[in-house]
Amino acid sequence: MTRNYYLLIKIGIPIVILALGIFYYTVNPTTFAFTPKCPFHLFTGYHCPGCGTQRALHDILHGNIWTGLQHNFLILLAVLIIAYKFYVSYINSTNSKPTKNLLHHNAAPWLILAFVLGFWILRNIPLEPFLILAP
Repeated sequence: MTRNYYLLIKIGIPIVILALGIFYYTVNPTTFAFTPKCPFHLFTGYHCPGCGTQRALHDILHGNIWTGLQHNFLILLAVLIIAYKFYVSYINSTNSKPTKNLLHHNAAPWLILAFVLGFWILRNIPLEPFLILAP
């Protein structure tokens, strides 16, 4: 890969994340009509694993962490995975001996998939203990 490609990734990804952060900080997805709606929920009436993420980001960026998590608890898993990736990347850039990344294990994607599918099923059960998972 060329140097320009890596430069684009190092500059482009943070710019996109910053732009999305500014967008979701300023725009409330519950009142703004032009934010994307979940097609799975529109067609089936069931919640997908991502339902509520826009509202969660908006609330978390405004400091309402618990309210944001109530919209989508799965965002916590995403934050933990991203934080772990940055941590391992930082440790590997500062140490001469590289640290093994647990997310590169063969079982990691399967465990994450099982967790997401389990969350997807549980958040659509209309009984009392599971209602907290629905957005």
